[in-house]
Amino acid sequence: MRYCSRCLYPENHPLHLVFDDEGVCSGCRIHEEKERIDWDERGRKLGDILTAFRSTSGDNYDCVIPVNGARDSYFIVHTVKNVYGMNPLLVAYNKHYNTRLGFRNLANLRITFNCDMMAMVVDPAKLKRITRYTLKKFGSMYWHCLAGHTVYPVQVATRRKIPLVIWGAHQGLDQVGMFSHLDEVEMTRKYRKEHDLMGFEAEDLVNEAEGVSEFDVLPFVYPHDKELGKVGVRGIYLGNYIPWDSKKQHEQMIGLYNYETGPQQRTFDTYNDVDCFHYSGIHDYIKYLKLGYGKATDHACRELRWGRLTRREAIELAGHYEAVPPKDLPLLLQWLDISEQEFYEYVNNHRDPRVWEKRNGEWMLKHSVANSPENTTVALAKTDECEFVLTGSKDPQTNDEEYTLLDRGYVG
Repeated sequence: MRYCSRCLYPENHPLHLVFDDEGVCSGCRIHEEKERIDWDERGRKLGDILTAFRSTSGDNYDCVIPVNGARDSYFIVHTVKNVYGMNPLLVAYNKHYNTRLGFRNLANLRITFNCDMMAMVVDPAKLKRITRYTLKKFGSMYWHCLAGHTVYPVQVATRRKIPLVIWGAHQGLDQVGMFSHLDEVEMTRKYRKEHDLMGFEAEDLVNEAEGVSEFDVLPFVYPHDKELGKVGVRGIYLGNYIPWDSKKQHEQMIGLYNYETGPQQRTFDTYNDVDCFHYSGIHDYIKYLKLGYGKATDHACRELRWGRLTRREAIELAGHYEAVPPKDLPLLLQWLDISEQEFYEYVNNHRDPRVWEKRNGEWMLKHSVANSPENTTVALAKTDECEFVLTGSKDPQTNDEEYTLLDRGYVG
């Protein structure tokens, strides 16, 4: 297994990357653009794009923004509404694995920015049927979250005739350098299917033998091209116009809008995905069992590229967290009504044989980034510290130990 000589990414990254003659991956090389691009000029171009979509009649929203109780929602809404003066409609897909911390953040977001918001809550029985099937078919208990988050905003934009959907950073660009920032790649059905949804559209999941019907997957079906064309729906990424730095952006939002952070099971990043019980728990552990690395590696690569970690520090930090066993598996098993044995049978079928092998009945990693060579001639200088803020809970009396399907829409 080959690893980047600058960051920690392996060649089996699911979004695919390439290495140059110095052993540096495409993700690191594209990150270098952030030091060369004229971001003031890019910001003006973003302003021109937004102006072209601004509602002149005043009887409709200017754009749609997908949001949740974590990630970059605050920064996106802040940028679009407070910096560029747009009137957005916020839309949220309810992932069902919700923490109350996430609901507090979402309520604070809506009220602080004084925005209208729409949410979709799919019948839990449907989601359980779909998730049992996706876990078995391609080792994912998070497929419905990705599918819902990426389709509901497009459905709303199409139905309400709002032609602009604004996303944050493009994962394929930011992690593996799939595109240049200057390509101005936009959200597409093709990218969503091949990468977000692991090659499966909602319609592909219909399987009466597994109990998944056409009606079950209806909430996740992408609008037809004719519908999109009639409205002219486009999905742009702010990361093409802003030097995307998730850590700094979150810390700005903590200072400005009281964004709440929390500890995560399997990563040192306390800002992202605090709205979900499983994203940095069993979902990330599944990723580790399949690919041999987890979310801590993603976060360490990001921080290394920004000069906040050396490669050795990144390896030690990621290695520490990827060995942490998740505590949230019983919660998922209860929700899905499956046994722990069934769970591991399903996931083990999707282990990457390039990194895993079975020895004496036990699964063992064949390779480790800790043993991979570093090219010191391309190493980045460390220019800052990698420290994450824990804000403390706004509601310390809350028992946040089980899913919260719906919670109050205000901040007490």
